[in-house]
Amino acid sequence: MTSDPVDRVECFVLTWGRREPYLGPLRAGETVNRRRYVVRQGNRTVYPTVDRSVLVRITTQEGVVGWGETYGIVAPGVVKCLIEDLLAEFVVGRDPFDAAVVHEDLYDLMHVRGYSGGFYLDALAAIDIALWDAAGKLAGLPVAKLLGGMRRTHIPAYVSGLPAPTLEERVALAVNWRERGFDNLKFAAVIADCGPLAELEALRQTLGEDAEIAVDLHWRYQRRQAVSLISAMERFRPWFVEAPTAPEDLAGQIDVGRRISAPLALGEEWRTVHDALPRLEGGALSICQPEMGHVGITQFMRIASLAQTFHTSVIPHASIGVGVFLAASLQAAAAIQHLPSHEYQHSVMPGGLRYLKGDLECEAGRYTVPSGPGLGVEPNERALELMGATVSGQG
Repeated sequence: MTSDPVDRVECFVLTWGRREPYLGPLRAGETVNRRRYVVRQGNRTVYPTVDRSVLVRITTQEGVVGWGETYGIVAPGVVKCLIEDLLAEFVVGRDPFDAAVVHEDLYDLMHVRGYSGGFYLDALAAIDIALWDAAGKLAGLPVAKLLGGMRRTHIPAYVSGLPAPTLEERVALAVNWRERGFDNLKFAAVIADCGPLAELEALRQTLGEDAEIAVDLHWRYQRRQAVSLISAMERFRPWFVEAPTAPEDLAGQIDVGRRISAPLALGEEWRTVHDALPRLEGGALSICQPEMGHVGITQFMRIASLAQTFHTSVIPHASIGVGVFLAASLQAAAAIQHLPSHEYQHSVMPGGLRYLKGDLECEAGRYTVPSGPGLGVEPNERALELMGATVSGQG
C-alpha cells in the first residue's frame, strides 16, 4: 500500500440553533448571558444555548479527505487556534495510516505545558479521528475493519435525558420513547426537581421491571452523600449510576464504587487511558464511558482494551456534535467486546444530522453503524457552506 501523506489541515466551527437549551427549559436562577451561555444551577456547569462543534478536514496529497470532530460547546475558538497555530503543521506530511503514532507525537509536544486534558486533548481527538477516516478511505474499508474487525453492524442505544419541565412530563416522555422501541434510558439528576430518588421511583413504577434506567448524577455529591443516595436508590434497581462525585476526586470515586451495589459508570471527562487506569485498578468501575469527542479513536481503543483486561464493560458516552465523532464512536464500538449499549442524545442528534451525509441512524432502540469507507459519514454541502469551507477537495 503506497503512502499518501497529508497535504493540509483545516479547522472549522459549525453552529446550529435549537429550540431550548440543552437539558430543557431554564430553571429558577438560570439566565442566558451576552455570549449565549447559561450555567445550570444543578451542576454549576456552563452550556451554550445553541449547538456547536469543531470540525477538522485533512486532505492528502492525492486529494483524499478525512473528517474529524471534537467539542465546540464552549470557546470553540480555543481548539481552532490550537489546531491552526500549533498542531496542523506537525500533521502535514504524515501518513494517515500512522494515526496512532501521530497522536503520540502530538501528545508528547506538550508534556511540560499541561498535556493531560482539556482543550489540547480535544484538538488531538479531532485530528486523530480525521486521520483514521482518511486511512479508512485510502483502504476502502470502514474504520472498524482497521481496528481489528467489525463485530456488529447494529448497536443497542439508550435514550439520554428527559428534558421536560415536570416529573409527570418526564415520565410521559420516557413512555413515549419506550413506545418507539427504546427500552433503556438515562435521566439527569440536574433537572430532577423532586430529587433523583423520586425520579427513579416514578420511572420504575411506570416503566416496570424490564426497563433499564440509569441516572446521571453530574458530579454533584461528596462521597458520603453519594453512597447514602445510591444505597437508597438501589431498591429501584438502577441500571447504572454515572458520575456521582467530582471528577478530580479519584479517592472519592473509588470509595463510592466499592461501597455501593449499583454499577458505577465513569469516563465522560476522560482524555486518555491514563485517566481510566487508576479507577480500574482501584476497583471502582463497572462501566467505562469514553467520549469520542474527547479521546479520539486511538485513545478510545486503548481505554476499551484496558477495560476488557479488567473485565469491565464499555458503554460509550455521546454528547453534543454534528455526528462525525458519533460515527467514529460507532465504528470503534463495532470493533470491541463487552459493549452492552451506546448513548443516544436524542435532543442533539437529529439537529446535527441535517448537516451530515451517510447512513448513520438510530431507530427502534439501536444504531446502524455507517457502512461506507472511513467513518462512513461526512459534512454535507449545507454544513460546508455554513462553515465557510470550500467544496474543493471534498471527499
